[in-house]
Amino acid sequence: MNLQTVDTLIIGGGLSGIYAAYLLAQKNQSFVVLEARDRLGGRILSPEHKGFFSDLGPSWYWPEIHPKMAGLIQELGLKGYRQFEEGLGRFQRPNGEVQTVRGYTNEPLSWRLEDGMMALITKLCEELSGNAIKLNHPVCNIEKKGAEACVSIGELGKEPWARFRAKKVILALPPRLAASTILFTPDLPDNLTQAMLKIGTWMAGQAKFTALYKEPFWRQAKLSGQAFSQRGPMGELHDASNNEQVPYGLTGFVGIPAAQRHDQQPLIEAILSQLALIYGQAAAQPTTIFYKDWAREQFTATKLDQPPMYEHPLYHPPAGQTGFWDDIIHFAGTETATQHGGYLEGALAAAERAVR
Repeated sequence: MNLQTVDTLIIGGGLSGIYAAYLLAQKNQSFVVLEARDRLGGRILSPEHKGFFSDLGPSWYWPEIHPKMAGLIQELGLKGYRQFEEGLGRFQRPNGEVQTVRGYTNEPLSWRLEDGMMALITKLCEELSGNAIKLNHPVCNIEKKGAEACVSIGELGKEPWARFRAKKVILALPPRLAASTILFTPDLPDNLTQAMLKIGTWMAGQAKFTALYKEPFWRQAKLSGQAFSQRGPMGELHDASNNEQVPYGLTGFVGIPAAQRHDQQPLIEAILSQLALIYGQAAAQPTTIFYKDWAREQFTATKLDQPPMYEHPLYHPPAGQTGFWDDIIHFAGTETATQHGGYLEGALAAAERAVR
């Protein structure tokens, strides 16, 4: 088995990991990104339909309070557009009754990215050499070897099929996922392991649905697309349209807990029936739909992520540590950010800290 040596190993090809790679590339430092999936982006996922990219992970950024995101979008030559919020909202009671309510505008203003959030990953990767990214490389073991780390690729409990050696490792994974899926040798201190396991992974218990249409019939009815439901299956809905052109869309979060989301097809049928109740019969005939249950993603969620999160956690580095093993290993990932944790802004901030 070949042992590849590199200055820095980045574990995780989501925004934090890819941005860390981008920063290292600017410093002309050698690195390799190890991504367990067969794609990059992590929780950023933007499937394409007729040139439009629907965000099934994070959808929004807020330029007024997220300066790193706003600056990076400008630096990469990308463009954003305002989330559509004009018009009235809809509210569904527990008995299924739907009523029209006053709409509202988010403060600060929400923005979407043209070509979806995946455009960030795609643009950042243009600055990286092709052999610096290794897909289908799940890390199963990290061992401290003197002043370096030896990282093994494969399945836990089985013989690894590849190994890497590095002076520094950037752990750009949710801490709970890292603690649950990677064997550390020597063992991490109990307080650090417990802290990693207690940090809930943002979006890991969520499922998201998008329906695309040729016409924005809800806008024509003076509706904003915003809706909230106490009945479900969708708990929250928003306009998810292209930037003032076809296709137009509705998107939102499933309100049913992850443990009860077993059968996808009946759930989708129930969602379309609910959309028809809220927006009219045209909502039951989308041209295409996208559905993603993040709780079923082995490289996002663990069993600990099944219970739903009812409020945004206050994220921070696990046990107050930004690294361990004499700073051979450095935490990145949005859940380890000291500010804006859980958001894309936090992913960028944590990557910058790790690279520093």
